Amino acid sequence: QVQLVESGGGLVQPGGSLRLSCAASGSIYTIRDRAWYRQRPGKQREWVASLISSGNTNYADSVKGRFTISRDNVKKTVYLQMNSLKPEDTAVYYCQYRSIVSTYWGQGTQVTVSS
Repeated sequence: QVQLVESGGGLVQPGGSLRLSCAASGSIYTIRDRAWYRQRPGKQREWVASLISSGNTNYADSVKGRFTISRDNVKKTVYLQMNSLKPEDTAVYYCQYRSIVSTYWGQGTQVTVSS
């Protein structure tokens, strides 16, 4: 089992920045891939960014060039650095860890971009 706890959300003005964190505990040695998803108001959950076992990263077109996914193995934490935030980035952000056989989700953290 893997437990994930997100933090770092909040209210930010357009053009601002936030860094989300996802701290993991449990059997993280089984984890291959890590990702961030978000669910905007009235929308389905959507993929935002991935960091796969090889170290390669991928981003949704809507966030490419503005968001960066990274990890700290010592702290067992994955991050999402979000710059140049837009009102349409307002959402609940979730981290996801995947092993060969299981998918784990955090509880989500709210990000609101508004003036």
